[in-house]
Amino acid sequence: MDAPSCSSADHNPRTNEVTNQNSKKRSHDNDSTNENAKKRSRVDNSSNQNCAKDNSDKLKTKPTCKYGEKCYRKNENHWKEFSHPKQEQDQPDNKGQELEKEKFEKSRLPFYMTTVHGIDDCFNVPNIALSISDILNLDAEKLLESCQFNYMIDIPWLVNKYPSKSRAKPLLIVHGSEGKEKMNLQSDAMSLKNIDLLQAKLPIPYGTHHTKMMLLLYDHGLRVVVHTANLIEQDWNQKSQGIWISPLFKKSQDGNTTNTKQDHFKDDLLEYMNAYGSAKLSKWIQKLQSFDMSNAKARIIGSVPGRHGGQSLLKWGHMRLRKLLSNHGPSASHVTADWSVIGQFSSIGSLGTEPNKWLTSEWLQSFSQCRKNSTGNALQRNTKAKLNLVFPTMENVRHSLEGYSAGGSLPFSVENAMKQRWMRPFLCQWRSTRIGRSLASPHIKSYTRLSPRCDEAAWFCVTSANLSKAAWGSLEKNGTQLMIRSYEIGVLVTPEIMGSNEDFLQLSSGCEGRDLRLPFDVPLTNYTAEDKPWVWNIRYTKEDSHGKLWNPNF
Repeated sequence: MDAPSCSSADHNPRTNEVTNQNSKKRSHDNDSTNENAKKRSRVDNSSNQNCAKDNSDKLKTKPTCKYGEKCYRKNENHWKEFSHPKQEQDQPDNKGQELEKEKFEKSRLPFYMTTVHGIDDCFNVPNIALSISDILNLDAEKLLESCQFNYMIDIPWLVNKYPSKSRAKPLLIVHGSEGKEKMNLQSDAMSLKNIDLLQAKLPIPYGTHHTKMMLLLYDHGLRVVVHTANLIEQDWNQKSQGIWISPLFKKSQDGNTTNTKQDHFKDDLLEYMNAYGSAKLSKWIQKLQSFDMSNAKARIIGSVPGRHGGQSLLKWGHMRLRKLLSNHGPSASHVTADWSVIGQFSSIGSLGTEPNKWLTSEWLQSFSQCRKNSTGNALQRNTKAKLNLVFPTMENVRHSLEGYSAGGSLPFSVENAMKQRWMRPFLCQWRSTRIGRSLASPHIKSYTRLSPRCDEAAWFCVTSANLSKAAWGSLEKNGTQLMIRSYEIGVLVTPEIMGSNEDFLQLSSGCEGRDLRLPFDVPLTNYTAEDKPWVWNIRYTKEDSHGKLWNPNF
């Protein structure tokens, strides 16, 4: 195949993120270095210096509101003119996000980054970024109960992120932990009567419960949040993470669970939740059936463990993406092979000794899929797109806000790196200057198909799924069966799914606007001759941004 342009194997998925808890605990000494991190990020954000300077000047000169934490004003101009230190901190009961609620609700594309400590405030404004407290504060006074799906969970930290008025509300936590990690969860939950735990079944070895989703049930509606962060403090601190937030879904007008109105997002969600086969989730499923989710303007791409054949072949993993793009993707007459498929992720699995073993064969075939013609009943085979893969270099990690400790969340083993030297021509650096996150190591996973001019996208997906067979699935039995090890969830948007008459998604060039804002800079930046992909289980002897070395114990 043509050499990819960047201007243009089943791994052990227990290393999908940071399966080695000790490497996480070793790595986070950030509190004392935030000031230095801010200075470094200002250098990185040179293309946005005016934004940063204006914002910094405002913070220095803004007088403090005389009412302080008791301020009741709702006028947005008042909050811009006066400082409210108590509320402006990342506290579970802050008011700041409420002022942006109208803007939030009207967002055309509800994709956000998480807030990052140590970068300029202009890159953490609500149209770009949200904290977990911002999410849990939305309509907090009306929250009835919630359900959290995740991989790594710190229960005391999570509970503290809920507003105080919501902390005693029923909370179901869906996880895949075993052994000591499971015991720790049970111990933490035991002291809190409102928390219930559900351990997801993992029938295939080395599978993980990698899904990251929130269900927030209110007395006046429901929100679904699909994101990429573990429910632990360090994942919401100085990493680049992605969030998709649904509109507030209302109850169906007729109150029936069998509404005849097309509601594909709800169908997707219920099918995914039913795959757990859990009585505890069946209660949630029953509640979700009464909501109208037809205004979601997105489709779910889920993965569940198993060997899926027959009618289930196109329900999960990369075959699910292939099916959705066949029905709702770009026209082959509009999207040619020079529209690059871009994959961006935080973990690389065992993909085989050659690219055509999986990556540039079945996986890229799914990601290159275009809309089937009017007479086609089956999935037609399209010309495969150019492929670019965004993954941090060793230097990206070394100079990041977290330093080498960020690499504990970027599992790519030296064993796989040696077997997969063929990946190098596809690889591109992590750069995110337009939204101030070049130094915030990526834990987001995003995939798109981009025009040669880098101004339009045919589709966009944010997901928990890294670049692995365990996450996306691997075809077996001559392509009649898809084997998946792990639970994953993501959302896909295309113009047609969004109800737009446009052919493509327009890209936002920076912090402003309501168009699609990619988490990384385009055009992409190739690895230089000296660059090496980050490998997490070897020693690094150059000092990082905190003056530390990397000497892993695993």
